[in-house]
Amino acid sequence: MPRLHLAENSPDSLTDWLIGTPLMILAIIVCAVALRWLVHRAIARVVKSMVSHGPRRPPSESPRAARVLRQAAGLDNERRAQRAETTGSVLRSVTSLVIYGIAALTIMAEVGVPLGPLLASAGVGGVALGFGAQSLVKDFLSGIFMIIEDQYGVGDVIDTGDMMGTVEEVSLRVTRVRDFEGVVWYLRNGEILRIGNRSQGWSTAMIDIPIAYDQPVDTAISALEQVAEEMDAAPEWHKLLLEPPAVGGVQSVAAGEINLRVTAKCVPMQQYGVTRELRRRAKDAFDAAGIKGPELPPYAKGPAA
Repeated sequence: MPRLHLAENSPDSLTDWLIGTPLMILAIIVCAVALRWLVHRAIARVVKSMVSHGPRRPPSESPRAARVLRQAAGLDNERRAQRAETTGSVLRSVTSLVIYGIAALTIMAEVGVPLGPLLASAGVGGVALGFGAQSLVKDFLSGIFMIIEDQYGVGDVIDTGDMMGTVEEVSLRVTRVRDFEGVVWYLRNGEILRIGNRSQGWSTAMIDIPIAYDQPVDTAISALEQVAEEMDAAPEWHKLLLEPPAVGGVQSVAAGEINLRVTAKCVPMQQYGVTRELRRRAKDAFDAAGIKGPELPPYAKGPAA
């Protein structure tokens, strides 16, 4: 491509430069816009595919568990759509920056701007900025991987080790969490080393019910099995239980009491209500069967009459 030099002041050289360079710049701009459109269209198709195709059910997960999780927790819809849209937004921003950046450098080279000193200065400035903003870069990278890997999302109850609460907002830099006392915490994504998500997949309600040492264990276990069947048959609890509650039998034998364990697999964050209902039904069943609980120690009975 001909260049315009100060020594070349002939009409032909000037005409060639005025006609050739603007056309080349226009072609670069058109190619950059077209490439960006094609890349964004491909990203949009990938995002749409991520939203429309649900996650495969693990082989160990029963059809009932999959159905209950879909209906009660909504894992196949809003959560996946939110993660896919966020990932697509990040990819679109990154690809636009790269494509337009390359196009700008190409145009500058076409008009005769020396890129060597410019790139060297940009490299030194980038190193200085990287040292000064490395924590910010770390937060953004952690946020991107957190969203892509679906570690947690808005509405999840998470445990960071130092605090536990409900996620109210997720961004690339910080995560806003409100604990059970109403305090709002702002967690930098780069500083979160571990996360316990209490809202993904399923939860387990596990209770130990004590009876007196001299009570019939088989009768107590039969009563608990009846409680499990009745609770699983109740419509309001059937939709929360992924499978019928299981009576594990004798968990421990201590001085004066025997502990019987009952476990129930349920949808996330419903284990507390399931536990309370199991205890209530077990108490009623033991009263009906005449099974007594452990005797209170003398100091807990209060003063004698």
